[in-house]
Amino acid sequence: QVQLVESGGGLVQAGGSLRLSCVASGLTFGGSVMGWYRQAPGKERELVAAISSGGTTSYTDSVKGRFTISRDNAKNTLYLQMNSLKPEDTAVYYCAGRVERFGYQYWGQGTQVTVSS
Repeated sequence: QVQLVESGGGLVQAGGSLRLSCVASGLTFGGSVMGWYRQAPGKERELVAAISSGGTTSYTDSVKGRFTISRDNAKNTLYLQMNSLKPEDTAVYYCAGRVERFGYQYWGQGTQVTVSS
């Protein structure tokens, strides 16, 4: 019923930029906290950025100043603008939606981001 579909990943050189998109369906998008997670090989899953229904944002320290999370409620779409990419940003990036007070209950399929040095 709830479906989150990411797109926009790819291969980019260090210092480059990508914009990820996540289109949501089956979820009251405008009233939901949304986030971007990433997981690199051999590393734990990490919450990269989150945004409230009202537009308040938060970021993990490693991406502050480089990444921007945003949402377009009219289009049911979540974005992650990634600038000044580093090889350590290489990971599968997942869109996630929250329907309870804590955590994330719905997940997209993931999109691969690879940053070459």
